[in-house]
Amino acid sequence: MSESKARKRYDREFKLSAVKLVLDSGKSVVSIAKELGVSGNALFIWKKKYMEDSNNAFPGKGHMKPEEEENRRLKKELAHVTMERDILKKAVAFFAKETQ
Repeated sequence: MSESKARKRYDREFKLSAVKLVLDSGKSVVSIAKELGVSGNALFIWKKKYMEDSNNAFPGKGHMKPEEEENRRLKKELAHVTMERDILKKAVAFFAKETQ
C-alpha cells in the first residue's frame, strides 16, 4: 500500500516572501521553489495571484476579498428581499379573495 502524502499548507507571509524573492532575485521560479522546498507549480500560481492583485493576494481560509464579501452580502440581502416580496404577494392575494 502506498501512503498518501499530506498536503502542506503555507501561510500568507511565506507565500508573499516566496513571490517577492522570485520578483527581486532575478532567479527562475523553479530554482527558488527548489530552494524553498515547494512545488514549482505552486510558486507559479502564487506569483500569478500576486500579480493579479497584490493587496488582496492569499486572503487565507475563511477570508474573502472585499469584492467577494460585498457580493456575498448582496446575495444574502437579495434573498431576504425576495422572500419579503413573495410574502407580500401572498398576502395581497389572500386579502383580495376575502373582499370578494
